[in-house]
Amino acid sequence: MIVPLQKDDELIADFNEVDSVTGAIHVWWLGQSGFLVKWRGHGLLFDPYLSDSLTRKYEGTDRPHVRMTERAVDPHRLSGLEVVTSSHNHTDHLDAETLLPLTAASPGLKLVLPEANVDFARRRLGPAGPEFVPVDAGNFVEVGPFTIHGITAAHNEIEYDEQGRVRHLGYVVTCGKFALYHSGDTLWHDSLVKEVRRWKINIAFLPINGNKPERGVAGNLNGFQAAALGKAISASFVIPCHYHMFEFNTEETDEFVESCERLDQPHRVLECGQRLTMGPLVQTSAGDAWRSEPAEDEI
Repeated sequence: MIVPLQKDDELIADFNEVDSVTGAIHVWWLGQSGFLVKWRGHGLLFDPYLSDSLTRKYEGTDRPHVRMTERAVDPHRLSGLEVVTSSHNHTDHLDAETLLPLTAASPGLKLVLPEANVDFARRRLGPAGPEFVPVDAGNFVEVGPFTIHGITAAHNEIEYDEQGRVRHLGYVVTCGKFALYHSGDTLWHDSLVKEVRRWKINIAFLPINGNKPERGVAGNLNGFQAAALGKAISASFVIPCHYHMFEFNTEETDEFVESCERLDQPHRVLECGQRLTMGPLVQTSAGDAWRSEPAEDEI
């Protein structure tokens, strides 16, 4: 089994101790599509899956969810968060055994989720869950210093509820002069690039496990598509995700890395539990553009 680069005490200490003054942004990959973000002392967590609920659920079935990577951190111990996201209703993106302990550890935690999924999430999480902050594609919400914009996702298709609200979202999160794009689970669709290019994306978190309908797996970008999407949205960095969690639904990073190199797309492959620090941003001589001043552990 893959052991995270940092986990439990070491990861929590790193999260608590990183500099919160300079304006740099810090990101840790927690496995699957989960990314922990800290900016100026404020904590955000994208789509965490920090339990073994799916392994237990599918044990003894024809689709066992055999875990490949150890859990990075016990959600009961991960405090100091203001907001957590769920991009859609699949358990690895909306897990009660992750979200309820996180809520207990961070009282006042808010869950940003698609408006179309509120009723489902309420049934799954119950009264002990976090406060819901619903959003739809094309709209935004504000939680603390984070502005969170809903981006249409196609998993495998763009799905709408009876009121025309999108069931699968990605998110662009802005804080200060940073913009982060977490695609959720998605394939490429006609409006995707147009929606995301409204911002200068500093870091894009994109899945690479591909579309495998023969395995009963809902579709995602593959390595080449993730690299090409990063290039199309002019992302400063792309970090791959949604691999090395379950044996039946994974991928290696070779195609992604090779594609990024061919496309001259900056990228970074993180180990589970590893931190990337970006910034602070400094103004260029043009006076109206911003770039990242690299930190030592960024490149």
